[in-house]
Amino acid sequence: MSIETLLVIILILLLIGAVPSWPYSRGWGYGPSGALGVILIVVIIILLLRGGI
Repeated sequence: MSIETLLVIILILLLIGAVPSWPYSRGWGYGPSGALGVILIVVIIILLLRGGI
């Protein structure tokens, strides 16, 4: 498993954890999950352009 694949998996897990569906995170809004989603998309685009995945 390459470091790029591991980074994508970690970002996906963080994105799932930041979704405001649990009581302790409802007050956060969509900011954390939106930011992690953008970071994940950017990382995937960079990896695809480099041929990493």
